[in-house]
Amino acid sequence: MRKVIFHGLQNTVGRRVPMVAQSPLGRLPLVLCCCVFFGLSGTPAWAESPSEKPLALTFDDPQLKWNPCPPLFPKGCEIAVLHGDPAKPNADVFFKVPANYTIPPHWHTSAERMVLVSGELHVTYSRYGPSVLKPGTYAYGPPKAPHKASCTDTGPCVLFIAFESPVDAHPAHSSPE
Repeated sequence: MRKVIFHGLQNTVGRRVPMVAQSPLGRLPLVLCCCVFFGLSGTPAWAESPSEKPLALTFDDPQLKWNPCPPLFPKGCEIAVLHGDPAKPNADVFFKVPANYTIPPHWHTSAERMVLVSGELHVTYSRYGPSVLKPGTYAYGPPKAPHKASCTDTGPCVLFIAFESPVDAHPAHSSPE
C-alpha cells in the first residue's frame, strides 16, 4: 500500500501536522461505512422526521402568538412558543417584558439556554453577581437555580430561551426539589 503525506495543516500551537492519504483500495472500508451511514439514497441517518420543517422567526414576526406569562409574573410579561410543546422537553420560546420591568425571583425545573434579542437585561442568580445581557449575549441558567432580572429603560427586552425540560416557573420562595 502506497502512502502519500501532505504537509500544510497546522494545529492550534502552530506546528505542522501530517495528513495521510492512502491508495483507493485502502479507502474501501471508509467508503462502505459511509454508504451504510448515509444510506444508498444519500439521505443522512440523522435526518429529521418529514413532519418537521425549518423555521426562522424574528421577535416582531406577525405570525407569533404572544400570550400572557403565568400569574407569577406581573402584567406586561408575554411569551411566544417558537418550537415544540411547552408541556414536553425541548421547547423554544421568546420571553418579552416592557422597559423598566422587574422579573420577580423564580426558578425553573429545566436548565435555560438564552440569547437576548433586544433591550438590556440585568440577571442575578442566587449566590452569584449580576450579569448584564445586551443583544446577542448568550446566558446559561442551571436547573432549579433561583434568579431575578430587570429590563432597563432602553426598550422592551426579548429573550430567546431553549428549555431542556417542560417549561415551568416557580416563585423563589418555593423550594426547588
